[in-house]
Amino acid sequence: MIEEILDLGFDTIELSHGMTVAKLPGIRKAFEAGSFRCSGVHNYFPSPTEVMIDAPDAYEFTSHRPHQRNRAMEMTLRTLAIAEEFKAEYLVLHMGSVPLMPHKKWTGKLTDMAKNGESASPEYAAWKVKCVKKREKDGPLYMNRAIAALENIAEKAAEHGVKLAVESRSKYEDIPTEREMIALQEHFKDNPWVGYWHDFGHVQLKHNLGLLEHDHWLSQMEPYLLGAHVHDVHWPHRDHRVPFTGTLDYKKLFKHLRPEMPHVWELSPTRESEQIRDALLIWKKMFPETIDAPSTPA
Repeated sequence: MIEEILDLGFDTIELSHGMTVAKLPGIRKAFEAGSFRCSGVHNYFPSPTEVMIDAPDAYEFTSHRPHQRNRAMEMTLRTLAIAEEFKAEYLVLHMGSVPLMPHKKWTGKLTDMAKNGESASPEYAAWKVKCVKKREKDGPLYMNRAIAALENIAEKAAEHGVKLAVESRSKYEDIPTEREMIALQEHFKDNPWVGYWHDFGHVQLKHNLGLLEHDHWLSQMEPYLLGAHVHDVHWPHRDHRVPFTGTLDYKKLFKHLRPEMPHVWELSPTRESEQIRDALLIWKKMFPETIDAPSTPA
């Protein structure tokens, strides 16, 4: 796996969720041999042994069930220790969701309407308003749980020397929303171990649903920005596509990122190797100042 990633033209890797513990010795061996640099780690790494699929949200800090919240914390602290071992700069975190808002019923319905060309209809506008009102009503309890968890994790992050990167999410039902993200970042503004991780694909999905404006949102988050996941989007909701194959305007959006920031190509495993190599060549011509920055997940 590591050799395949290196052969694509990357030399830096983000160790990501979905990786089984059985793969850890081989990854560790390759790292100790100097085969790759580790930019960061995405929670949970490795995946909990009892979870048989790639499920980064198997345990949430916002869960109604205390044992699930405890397991989320346990696995996160374990991942922090591994991040330090691999000399990672950051740990990407999902903070949870609102369990009373199943995605399929709420913004999943908006997505279906957009796919059917109904995004300019009065029915679409009415459902979007209903989604926002429901989310605003149900969100505070779960947001408070997420902040309490992050306060505990931040203490350990300082000990390990790893920054906590709270990721933008693709579902409006997830924690935090954009308004909540600003409140969260302001809550931790004096803590150097907490910041914002921008996922270009996730935010573009919300842009496509009319829930935000991508460029404006990214400009608001510049003061808190630690890095980004880079992937493209096929209208309206197919993300994790190879850059330059979808709708994202990278030249416009990347003015908000400092060149030295980590930006990780987070691509679907179904993408073709040649397509990735070709896109990387285009990237290096378009953004020569970032030539040492791109990495990809393992």
